[in-house]
Formats: sequence, structure tokens, C-alpha cells
Amino acid sequence: MNENVKKSALFNGSCFALITTAFTFSIRAGILPQLGETFGLSAEQLGFINSMWFLGFPISMIIGGLVYHTFGPKNIMIVALICHTTGILMTIFAGGYTTLLISTLLIGIGNGCTEAACNPMIADMYSGVKMQKMLGRFHMWFPGGILVGSLISFFMTKMGFDWQAQMWVTMVPTIIYAVLFFGKTFPKPQLEEANSLANNFKALLNPVFIFLFIAMALTAISEFGPSQWVSIILVASGAEPLLILALTFGVSAIGRYFAGPVVGTLGQTGVLLGGAILTAMGIYMFSTVTGPMVYVAGVVYALGICYFWPVMIGSVAHRVPKSSALGMSIVGGVGMFSTSIFQPIIGGWIDSARAKSTSEGLTGNALELATGHDALMKMLTFPVILIVLFTIFFFWQKKSKLAPESEMILAAH
Repeated sequence: MNENVKKSALFNGSCFALITTAFTFSIRAGILPQLGETFGLSAEQLGFINSMWFLGFPISMIIGGLVYHTFGPKNIMIVALICHTTGILMTIFAGGYTTLLISTLLIGIGNGCTEAACNPMIADMYSGVKMQKMLGRFHMWFPGGILVGSLISFFMTKMGFDWQAQMWVTMVPTIIYAVLFFGKTFPKPQLEEANSLANNFKALLNPVFIFLFIAMALTAISEFGPSQWVSIILVASGAEPLLILALTFGVSAIGRYFAGPVVGTLGQTGVLLGGAILTAMGIYMFSTVTGPMVYVAGVVYALGICYFWPVMIGSVAHRVPKSSALGMSIVGGVGMFSTSIFQPIIGGWIDSARAKSTSEGLTGNALELATGHDALMKMLTFPVILIVLFTIFFFWQKKSKLAPESEMILAAH
């Protein structure tokens, strides 16, 4: 097979695998109310189900990163395919709460395998500027896939399709990436020096890495907290929750396309601080406005969160280079692990807010609006803490003599 054709098939397969990840996020967010109604689940229980998606992700991503050179990307993607397929089918034929927990965990493991295999595989297939360009195009499909998945769920719900039919849609990109990968020879991993892993672990003790590790836990939940619960917390806001989700990640996809020039102008520390401020403004607006202004809040929120993930990963690559791929995998993993931990906590906030508002005599839309606004005000805590942390980081790193940041940004989701 022509080398360019093989590369194209592997690259496109990687993109569809990432679209599967995005669909399992956005469509699951869309069907959350239906799952709660069908199985009689509380918001806290839905939170534990959500947390499995974010728990499986870091486990397989970090393990996959450690064994990439020995187990190989092809085998990692076989595991991804098995977990995606099994998890999706178990969700569709779920009999209750426990099955949903297990199925969502499997989907999360498949998503983490995709990250662990495809990032270094693309880096092995291309080099220099071409590699950065292709990594950027690959990671565009996370927010892009969430945009498409949100619209699919929105229209299917409006047309009366049940949640099982919507989950079947997630099998489409899964089958496509399986077909594209089938029979292909994957690129041979570029082995590192024997002592590189030891050096990677040593670099994890760097104060900058420790700071980024802690901050990533808060940037991730600031991004994935409100967005995963959009169908519940914004149901009575006067705007369509799934359209808000589509708008948010549509803006994020566009924003990430221009990440290089933006970070080159403002610097990593400036972008992170600005993102925290805009995120706080967006969540505050979500908690106070109704009607068309909710869409404006969505744009502000999107501009805040869109650079968090790529710039945090890029900061590890740029400021703690000796941590290498292991450092990036661990920081990405802690972001997903943090989101997993906070999902049931957010669900508990929603249950408590609903109980409080009910005791005050609120019903119907007024009850749902008050519940959503109360939960959002609690979520505002995350970006407010980040404003303090990134202000400290801005002045701490101001005197660092590093290469131009626009050249070092890793285009990740």
C-alpha cells in the first residue's frame, strides 16, 4: 500500500476514534435526563455514572502511555475498540444503575486508549511543522465532535427518538475507525533512551510540574463540570441546553484552531489567567441570566475554557520538558480523574439545591431554574480559585527565559 495512503487511513481512523470519544460525551450529556427518568436515578447517581467516563479515561491513558513502546499502538487501539463497542452496547441494553456504571467505565477506558495510542502514533508518522499541523487537526475533532454530537442529540430528542437510538449513533464512528485501522501496519514507535523513563519520573518533582498538576484538576472540572450537566442545570433557562453545548464547543473548536497566534501574543501564563477570568464570568452569567442572554454566556464561557486543556498540556511540554510524554499523560490524566471525582459531588449539589427550592414552595420551571442557578454558583468556585493560582503563576514565570511559546504549544484537546 502507498505510504501516504496508509498514513491517511491511520490519521483518519484516529480522527474517527476521537469523534467516538466526543459523541460518548455529548450524546450522553443529552440523554442524561432520559436516563434519570427511565431508571429512577437521582442527580447524585447520574453523577456517579458520569464519573465513570472520566475515571476510565486517565487510567487507560496513563497505562497506555507507559506501555506504548512495548505493547504498541495497534494493540492499544484493539483494546479501545473492544471497550468502546462493549460499553456502548451495554449502555443500550442496560437494565439499571450498575450496568450503566460498568458500561460508562468501559467507554472511558476506550477513550483513554485512543489518546494514549493516537497522539504518539501521529507524532511518529509526521515530523516538524507537519507533525504539529496534523496533531492540531486531530484534536480539533474533540470539540468538533461534541458540536456534531450535541446537534444530533438535540434533533433526535425533538423528533421523539429514545435514548437507546441516540446511543446507537455512537457506534457509527466506532465502526468507521475499526474499518480504517483494519489490516494497516502501524508506525514503529521511536524508542527512547533506556534511562529516559527514570529522568521523566525525576522531572515530576519540579515545582512547576507540581503546580500545573494541581491547577489541571481545577481547569478540567471548570470545563467539563457545567458542560456535562448542561441538560439539567439549564433546562429552564429559556435556552436550549444542547444548543448551548453545541455553541460552547463550536466556539472552542474555532478558538483552538487559532491557539498558536493567541498564545504567541499573550503567552501561556497570560492565556491561562485570561481563560480563568472569562470562565468565571461565563459561569456567573449562566447563573444569573435567562433567555437569549444564555447564548451570550455560552460564548463567554467557551472563550474561557477553550485554551485550558491545550495550554496546560503545552505548558508541561514547554516548562518541564524533561517530563516528556509521561508528564503530559499524567497531567491529562489528573484532569480527567478530577472531573470523575467532582461529578457525583455536583450531582449532590443539584439534589440539595432542588430539595431547598422545593421546601421554599417552588415548582415547575421556577424550581428547575433556581436549582440550576444554585448549582452553578457553587461551580463558580473552581475558576475563582484558578484566577488566584494563575495570577501567582503569571508573576512567578514572568522572568523565565524560555523559547517562544507559540512554537512549543502542543495542540491537544
